[in-house]
Amino acid sequence: MARILIIEDEAEIRANLRRFLRLEGHEAIEAADGRQGLAAARAERPDLILCDVRMPELDGFEVLAALRADPATAAIPFVFLTASAERDHRKLGLDLGAHDYVTKPFDLDALRALVARRLAGR
Repeated sequence: MARILIIEDEAEIRANLRRFLRLEGHEAIEAADGRQGLAAARAERPDLILCDVRMPELDGFEVLAALRADPATAAIPFVFLTASAERDHRKLGLDLGAHDYVTKPFDLDALRALVARRLAGR
């Protein structure tokens, strides 16, 4: 069982991800905005982070940059799950150190494989 942090401002999407991850046997930690997500990542040290891009307080890019700048959280695998399909957003996310950039709506089988792949290296 892995501990996975979901940073997502839309409550329904966050709840759906939580249910999916729990059904897969993982522990889900939730944060409703970027600032909460950054604090949760630092306090909980999850095995994987799934993060939206567009959020209040701090956006996903700011969260990722802060995590990568901190040696205690720099190596946590990070995946963007976002409605933003803009090429420059994808490039920026990957350039900042995200491991994957998945656009919503996403396929649950593909998400299952992605989570397994990112957790395999831990």
